[in-house]
Amino acid sequence: MDKPYRSLNEYYRALFGRKAAKFSLDGGFTCPNRDGTLGTGGCLFCSAGGSGDFAENVSRSIPEQIASGRAQTAAKWPDAVYIAYFQAFTNTYAPVQRLRETYEAALSCPNIAGLSIATRPDCLPLDVIALLEELAGRTKLWVELGFQTANETTAQLIRRGYPNAVFCEAVRALATRNIPIVVHVILGLPGEGMADALRTIDLLNTLPIQGVLLQLLHVLSDSGLAELYHSGAYTPLSKETYISMVAACIARLRPDIVLHRLTGDGSARTLLAPLWSLQKRDVLNSIHKYLRENDIFQGKDWNGASGKIF
Repeated sequence: MDKPYRSLNEYYRALFGRKAAKFSLDGGFTCPNRDGTLGTGGCLFCSAGGSGDFAENVSRSIPEQIASGRAQTAAKWPDAVYIAYFQAFTNTYAPVQRLRETYEAALSCPNIAGLSIATRPDCLPLDVIALLEELAGRTKLWVELGFQTANETTAQLIRRGYPNAVFCEAVRALATRNIPIVVHVILGLPGEGMADALRTIDLLNTLPIQGVLLQLLHVLSDSGLAELYHSGAYTPLSKETYISMVAACIARLRPDIVLHRLTGDGSARTLLAPLWSLQKRDVLNSIHKYLRENDIFQGKDWNGASGKIF
């Protein structure tokens, strides 16, 4: 392991024997936090594009989106296999037949080795879970759940729209069907600090998940968070604070969990803050330097005796 944590890149190289590149696709779905079922404004941090700002153009078919993504990466990774990533909005929020057609359209394309499907834990009815179980039996599948925080007060503030119990129930329902689960965690949410981040990791350590995605909170001009930022009610994390929080989360995280991301990408067109995050390579290098200098590795501070509840 060339990094002091279980990275997604290393996981894929062990699984496929070569590089796996991920395309961000737009399946044309919406979200119950957008269509009026739960709300209309989306989560506080979510962009107008449903946090799929780097996804391919929704006006194109899924095969056309994949062909476009492949054209952009083929020169860099000529021998790669590809993961089709349904990222924008809630990608299980539709009739199951439409979901099947969308996912199958991606799997029918050359060199597609798997699917990543981003969704909400309250959008997983039994027929959708059955479809996901079928897919997991014949391709590499990740179901990505937007959890963000274990702090219920913060969850209400960011308009997440469901309690922790719904998330835990969804995780167990997926795990019972052997469907691999990735959980999104946002660091730097309003009012949260290091203790909140670690409590979130502690909860995840007790659950049957296979992956975690750590994300810096971006203030985007087309999100509800922008109003808080402009009013002075929200101050983004400094680079130094973010790095220390990521490192602490890695140290606390159960060693078998794959880390899918250590930070995220904010669109330069809509990102208001923190602007230091636009230098993603520098941020990642700084995280790795901090881990190395402080002898931090995944699971260093994990208390296995705290026990799993699965």
